[in-house]
Amino acid sequence: MFGYYLDLALRSLKRNRTLTALMVLAIAVGIGASMTTLTVMHLLSGDPLPGRSQHIYYPQVDPSPKPDPQHQPWDMMDYRSAMDLWSAHRANRQALIARATLKLRAPEVNQPPLMASVLATTSDFFAMFGAPFEYGQGWSADDDAKKARIAVISDDLNRKVFGGADSVGRTLRLKGSDVRIVGVLAPWRPSPAFFDVAGGRFANGDTASFYARPEDVFLPFGTSEDIAPTDLEPFTCWAEWDVGSKPLQNSPCLWVTLWVELDDAAKLRDYRGFLAGYAAEQKQLGRIGNSDNTRMMSLMQWLDFNHVVPSDVRLQTWLAFAFLAICLFNTVGLLLAKFLRRAGEIGVRRALGATRRAVFAQCLVEAGLIGLLGGVGGWLLSLLGLWLIRRQPVEYASLAHLDATMFLATFVLAVAVSLLAGALPALRASRIAPALQLKTL
Repeated sequence: MFGYYLDLALRSLKRNRTLTALMVLAIAVGIGASMTTLTVMHLLSGDPLPGRSQHIYYPQVDPSPKPDPQHQPWDMMDYRSAMDLWSAHRANRQALIARATLKLRAPEVNQPPLMASVLATTSDFFAMFGAPFEYGQGWSADDDAKKARIAVISDDLNRKVFGGADSVGRTLRLKGSDVRIVGVLAPWRPSPAFFDVAGGRFANGDTASFYARPEDVFLPFGTSEDIAPTDLEPFTCWAEWDVGSKPLQNSPCLWVTLWVELDDAAKLRDYRGFLAGYAAEQKQLGRIGNSDNTRMMSLMQWLDFNHVVPSDVRLQTWLAFAFLAICLFNTVGLLLAKFLRRAGEIGVRRALGATRRAVFAQCLVEAGLIGLLGGVGGWLLSLLGLWLIRRQPVEYASLAHLDATMFLATFVLAVAVSLLAGALPALRASRIAPALQLKTL
């Protein structure tokens, strides 16, 4: 029976080509606009570590020496607090993180020096965040302790400096110090770069680093302290400090982040207790003034706290769906006019024994076919919209691609919208009295 209804729908659409084109265009434009913005929302608000994010946490303490119950923890920690928590080894995995920008060159390659972004971290970083390797591997905890002169580099830097070849064992010179490459990452771009999120910068418009590719060079944390003690970048300072000329280790500055992985609820509860106990102990020692200001957010809570999705993207998404609703109402009117114009035909079908349910199903099949055609047009318009976004001066532009999930969602939404739009006209058509229509024939 479905095949018969489909054949009737095709005949009906061909008979009224202009009206069909208007309905398909209305759905295609609405779907194209809504799916373009929804795709961007999906990319920016998605889970950067599917299946693992619920075990990743971001502990915070407030190192401010002045007591202030209203003060919330800063988004980064001072060196001593971060090192104390990391050295306690209370988590399954943990990673210290700090950043710098250093002059880099490869002595074995005839290329001019360049300025490279450097991420100082610890050995658990790669396993905890699922960083994929093209060549080699990360370093060990023993390398952390020895402050080994080794590095992992990104795929981008490897292509830029070594032409994409296996560069494990080759040498980089960072600010006058040689380090040996032990690993090269495969192309990797978590969206967003969650380990860079701090300061609510998504909400304030400074989002570039969170949508950028990962850093060029990854160094053991202690190695970076030896190589570039004055180049590590502070987040903020609660007292005056000559940043850039003196090391940050004993400074009144916040510049280190700590991520921990806790694989069950019991370990999470224990770590929260450990964090609160540490803050209380440091208050007793007179080092910090706010022992109650500790915080422990999961990865997704931390991203939400920092307003990962820019407000303009949210607004554009709401506007696009409002436009889709307008297109839906227009389609309802066009379908209603189309079905009622066929009142005589429907009356004959009813007189020949067709039930109201059969007429309703026939009209819905026609509406669904219009939605499918509108979905094809909406998909093409979505590709065009994302292509235009990739050419805009926004930080997330290069991420705007339609993945398989959103491709399927485009057609599901198009057919669902058309069926919704066709429900009322189909109901009206199924209630046409056959006797009245036959008298007019």
